[in-house]
Amino acid sequence: MSEFLDLELQDGIRMPWNVIPGTKQDAANCVVPVSAIYTPLRPNPAIPVLPYGPLRCRMCRSILNPFCVVDYVAKIWVCPFCFQRNHFPQHYSSISESNLPAELFPQYTTVEFMSTAETGPVVPPVFLFVVDTCMIEEEIDYLKSALAQAIELLPDQSLVGFITFGTYVQVHELGFGLLPKSYVFKGTKEVTKDQILEQMCFFAGKTKPTTGVIAGSRDGLSAESISRFLLPASECEFVLNSIIEELQKDPWPVSADQRASRCTGTALSVAASLLGVCVPGSGARIMAFIGGPSTEGPGSIVSKSLSEPIRSHKDLDKGSAPLYTKAVKFYEEISKQLVHQGHVLDLFACALDQVGVAEMKVAVERTGGIVVLAESFGHSVFKESLQRIFQSSDNDLGLSFNGIFEINCSKDVKIQGIIGPCTSLEKKSPLSSDTVVGQGSTSAWKMCGLDRKTSICLVFDIARKDGPDAISQSTSNQFYFQFLTYYQHHEGQMRLRATTLSRRWVAGSGGVQDLIDGFDQEAAAAVMARLVSFKMEAEADFDPIRWLDRALISMCSKFGDYQKETPSSFSLSPRLSIFPQFMFNLRRSQFVQVFNNSPDETAYFRMMLNRENVANAVVMIQPSLISYSFQSGPEPVLLDVTAIAADRILLLDSYFTIVIFHGITIAQWRKAGYQDQQGHEAFAQLLKAPHEETDSIIKERFPVPRLVVCDQYGSQARFLLAKLNPSVTYNSDNPPPPGGDVIFTDDVSFEVFMDHLQRLAEQQLQEARKGVDQ
Repeated sequence: MSEFLDLELQDGIRMPWNVIPGTKQDAANCVVPVSAIYTPLRPNPAIPVLPYGPLRCRMCRSILNPFCVVDYVAKIWVCPFCFQRNHFPQHYSSISESNLPAELFPQYTTVEFMSTAETGPVVPPVFLFVVDTCMIEEEIDYLKSALAQAIELLPDQSLVGFITFGTYVQVHELGFGLLPKSYVFKGTKEVTKDQILEQMCFFAGKTKPTTGVIAGSRDGLSAESISRFLLPASECEFVLNSIIEELQKDPWPVSADQRASRCTGTALSVAASLLGVCVPGSGARIMAFIGGPSTEGPGSIVSKSLSEPIRSHKDLDKGSAPLYTKAVKFYEEISKQLVHQGHVLDLFACALDQVGVAEMKVAVERTGGIVVLAESFGHSVFKESLQRIFQSSDNDLGLSFNGIFEINCSKDVKIQGIIGPCTSLEKKSPLSSDTVVGQGSTSAWKMCGLDRKTSICLVFDIARKDGPDAISQSTSNQFYFQFLTYYQHHEGQMRLRATTLSRRWVAGSGGVQDLIDGFDQEAAAAVMARLVSFKMEAEADFDPIRWLDRALISMCSKFGDYQKETPSSFSLSPRLSIFPQFMFNLRRSQFVQVFNNSPDETAYFRMMLNRENVANAVVMIQPSLISYSFQSGPEPVLLDVTAIAADRILLLDSYFTIVIFHGITIAQWRKAGYQDQQGHEAFAQLLKAPHEETDSIIKERFPVPRLVVCDQYGSQARFLLAKLNPSVTYNSDNPPPPGGDVIFTDDVSFEVFMDHLQRLAEQQLQEARKGVDQ
């Protein structure tokens, strides 16, 4: 496993198959697709930043890299993707084996280019705050406090705008500091760019151009008219703080049997159009703070009457959520507009009820936005996450904008698509596969917003056919991949990061051991989780449990060892042995089991899964469990109910929630206050240790996880029990040890699951062997 982590450290990439099945049929037999999880902006101080532009192949436009064959005498380099011979330009004339440019160094498979001549001037980022006022006073006070802190942390040069909404939408004119001034739009109607231009007086005293797209200062808008609504943070801090201080609950009366009149869709439409008019193509974020469901205008998810409940998963399955499809279509249009403009939608949804994250998912995900879901604007999950966005520290997000991601592969590899925060640019090329997964039919994608943690899952198709001429199709047994990410760095300048990698392929039954040796089971679990989540949303009548089980049985029957007529002899290589455990926990996870979760929560969990790297995805699928006791130091224990003991503290990390669970004896001692008494310093240290570990986890994680501290047999112990393997249940023959616990469930345990898997894999293996013998 360590070699895969080293590769990720160097290039930000993890692949399930690090030795690739060489033909289309071999790849299909391997079940887990040939794929990669890539973090384009993963920080690595060893990556060189080159102060000049890249040298490109004149045929396929790939960039000079360490895998190119170089003729130092003739000053020619051969592209490994299309085998085109290219001449070095004049400024590379001094190149020799002892005088290499950085991009040819074998260790620099990832390099970054920063050419001022090509990238143009530094552009300040834009933040447009869109704030919901249909909330109780207490929530508004929490939000005001959080916004005031965020405004202080904004970079001085960044441009800021402010919109509030309730029954109506108000666009505040920050450039008019003498008294509060805002433009008001009715919440029931969608607002177009033309209406924005006209009603907000962008051409006051001037004639409006009759033709062409009017957007930004390049197309005739004066800087003065734009700076009425978007001002540098350093210039509008006083006005902005005054507006925030005076924020009040939406004044329109709401009867006791009605929901508040909230026009979220119109507010986001106005925000998107305002940015499209003022700063098209510049890095900009709409930061929407929403405290309840949209009930007014386009994008509404529920009627105002409280007698009508908000849609559930059951309603969506039955097709009895009349507003859902219409709202999703509306947000799809907003996402197209934002992607075209290069802007991002971030969502901070804080309410006890649903707010419409499931409908807005398409706009947030396709623009690469951030999403934070919490119960209240006063909750630490929201407050600390918002601060983390703007804070400068070792663990800051490094928000970047306006990215374009391109890919180049060897001719025998096609790209099916990407599952993750991006949008297809519909750039059809010979690399595009006929099979489409996620955002496909292209070799280039728009990533309006990306940060140091943003990870995308690329799914490949092996195009090499099996047959007598298969060997002669390729002169080398290497597949090459090159990933290019153009983006606006958080410091303002445009950069290009290029990662080039090579993987060996093997074909036929003789390569099975090589495939096993190169199998990364953590990456495979993360890819399967993204795939099953995507299929659950995209395919009608899809049965995720059946699909995962079939995949696992096929995988085990292909790679498992088994002696004929000895059922107990079935075994898996150590390289594959944890994969069934990942699949068992994935079947039970919130990505597959939507029962007891709202559509908003499910959408949130899947959005987070689709943007996180392998290590974080594995924690989401199979939480980590650490035990603290007097007998031993902190040690990892099995995610099983037998881990519970009266004299133990357990620390469960399930990514979204961290649980510190005290055994019953520990809880009684704590309540008795032993930790504060002299002579019980060891007990005080035992109580403190899991909190110190929790603090270190929270520092690195975004969004900030929820912390639950609970005791055995307490009501909140359910947060731990729900994640544990139910090896001891209420109807088990073997009772738990004294001080242990049981789980009240009819779910199968991991042992029963493995017994069934073993039997079915053996059966499939025997049938396959019979077919070969016949």
